[in-house]
This record gives sequence, C-alpha cells and structure tokens, in this order.
Amino acid sequence: MKRHLVGIAAGVALALVLTGCGKGGSSGGGDADGKTIRFVAAKYDDDTQPYWENLIKDFEAENPGYQVELEVVDWEQIDSKVKTYTQTGQQPDVLNYNKFSDFARDDLIYQAKDVVSPRVLDDFLPLFADQAQYEGVQYGLPFISSARLFFYNKDIFDKAGVSKPPSSWAEVEDAAEKVKKAGDIPLGLPLGAEEAQAEFYIWAMNNGGGWTDKSGKWAVDQRANVETLDFLRKLTKAGLTQPNPEATNRKDVFNQFAQGKIGMINGAVFMRKGFIDTVDKNLNYGVAPLPSKDGTTHNTLGVQDYLVAFKKDEDKNREAVNKFLDFFYQKKNASKFLSTEGFLSVTKSAGDALSSDSAYYKPFVDALSDARFAPTDNPNWATVEGAVKQRIGTGVSSAEPEKVLSEIQKTAEKDG
Repeated sequence: MKRHLVGIAAGVALALVLTGCGKGGSSGGGDADGKTIRFVAAKYDDDTQPYWENLIKDFEAENPGYQVELEVVDWEQIDSKVKTYTQTGQQPDVLNYNKFSDFARDDLIYQAKDVVSPRVLDDFLPLFADQAQYEGVQYGLPFISSARLFFYNKDIFDKAGVSKPPSSWAEVEDAAEKVKKAGDIPLGLPLGAEEAQAEFYIWAMNNGGGWTDKSGKWAVDQRANVETLDFLRKLTKAGLTQPNPEATNRKDVFNQFAQGKIGMINGAVFMRKGFIDTVDKNLNYGVAPLPSKDGTTHNTLGVQDYLVAFKKDEDKNREAVNKFLDFFYQKKNASKFLSTEGFLSVTKSAGDALSSDSAYYKPFVDALSDARFAPTDNPNWATVEGAVKQRIGTGVSSAEPEKVLSEIQKTAEKDG
C-alpha cells in the first residue's frame, strides 16, 4: 500500500526550499557489541520489503561485521505493534513511522544530530526538517513526503455531463448527484481506520477547520469541523459516496478509482505509480486543487514519514545506527526508494530521482510549499490521531457529528 509520494527534479526541489516550503534500556534487538541492529519498516506496498532486503545486503557487504535484522509491518498494524514494543521495552533500534514527538518527550530516541552525519542533516529540505522538531530540537529524520490533490475521472464526468472539476463544496455535491444519476459511484470517502484522520483533515482545512486553534490548543470540536462532518454525512446519507465510508480504507477507494469505478477522490501523487499504472495506464483522469467550501481558497495536506533511532543501554547501538542511516541517505539509495515507491523527496540530493516526471509532480510540489501538516510535533497527537481513526467515521453513519467531535475533543484535553 502506498502512503505518500515521489522524487522530483533537483531544480524543482530547490525551488521548494526557496518558496518556504530516560533511555529505553531495551533488549528488543541488537547484540552485546552493538553491531547488530533491528529495523522495523512500514510497508508501503509489495515493493517495500525487497527494497530493504537489497539495501541491507549492500550495507552488510560494505560494512563487514555489521548486521541489520529487518521487520516489515503493514500500516494497518503498525500503531499497535509500536505501542506494544514501547510498552514492553522491545523497541527496535531504528523505526520507520509517521510520528516521533511522543518518543522524544519520553527520552526514548536520539536527537537527529547524534545518529546521522552533518552531511545528511544539511541535506534535508528545511520544510521537512522543521516538521521533525520537538521543542525546537530535531529528533525525527525526514524519510518521504506527500501532498494531496483532487483526482477525477474524465470519462465518468463526460458521461454525467460534468464539464469541469468542482471547486466548491456545492459543486462537489452537484457533480456527485449527476454522476450518481449516470450510474457510477460519485465520491470516494475513506473514513475507515487506516487513515481517516487525513481524509477528514483534508475536508476540514478547506472549511477553515483543523485540529488546533491559532494558539495551539486542541480545537477538534470547533464549529468549522462540525460543519465539515455534517457535510460529509449529508453526502453519505444521499448515496453520493461509496457504501459505508466509515468502514472503507483509503487503499480500497484508491483501487476503485484506478479501476474506473469512482468519479472523484482526494488522492495523492503516488496514485499514478502505486495504483493507476498497475491497473489501467490508459485511465482518463485529471488532477485539480482540493475543493473548499467557498471555492476560493484551496489548502492541501502535507504528509511526511520519519526514521527515528531508539536509545539503548550505554548507547552501544549508536555507531551501527549511524552507519546504517548514513548509508540509506546516500543519494543513490534514497533516490531508489523514492523511484521504487513513488514519493516526493525530503532531501536536496535525492530530488532528481524522477526528473523525467517533473511535469507530473510539479503541481504536488507547488501545493506542498503552502501545505498544512498534522501536529506531529505535539506528543499527544498519537492519542488524538488514534481516537479520530476509530471514531470520526461514525459521524457519517450512526452518530451525530457534534457528539463525535466532542468525544474526541475530550480525549485530546485529557491527554494534554
């Protein structure tokens, strides 16, 4: 399953920079002299494990005596796995994940400067390095990035008499009604537990909503969010989405779009490589800004995943971790991951991974420069995100939106 994005021409990557874009003491892997480390990697798709196996083989060949034990975990299971590992002191030496600040708060992970060379630190694009800080200190190592835009099926639109991609929510509803009348699924709305927090945030941010207020306080139950969930509930109840959005994961909706069964979705740049090209390279689709309630301001969701390195007794694992991470962030290795999986670069050196595709990726890069990110620098985001994944979908099916958001707000306030 793809989660995020793809490398772009070096010139475009540099333009993105200019546009603003207690110790764990774990026994969970490694050996007495610290030369064997354990790496838990998130599974993006079927290409993930082969990539890491090949990289580790090359790393071990260039670094005799050092070994990396690999575990690849699907995104649908990784939250529970990571929770179990940290609660039982079995955390790996290196983890590929989408959160980091709760580990930093609890003094479980190294600062970035302690586990990668200055060359690697200087190579990170500032937009992503800034998002990897906790209390002004960088702990997370930017791994891959993504942006979201609106995908629509041109053939389905032509069949339904929809002349252009919708810009406002009213136009989304109008287009959906026409697509439904023509016999197709109008809108893919994945509010299942896989990534419901991202889907809801896309809609909420384009109504002036979000997770926090301007001061940084949790504002999950703000009026703009209630209006957003009311709107999504309205679409669902009118049959303008796929059946049961609350139980539908993103990868299922992406696959349906690739199969030509859905008129429009909030998609990501890896849609083409990870879903569309594997099903139908001739799919007639377009990409447009994400619709907003008023149809004038169009915000995009920025996403990045991280690598983090967990502390072990007496820092015995640090040398091996440093060697492995510096090896991965070499241009040839990081670029290969981008081109294999279909993500946007987080480093200057890997920015030319897919230079021949720069025209396709440019709209996503342009959107990233002003993107909004989840508050991953807040260590309580992990708890809030978990509550959103489990509860937000009920707001379009069985529960009242205001009550659902109020319950999540209480969870946020209780945990910080």
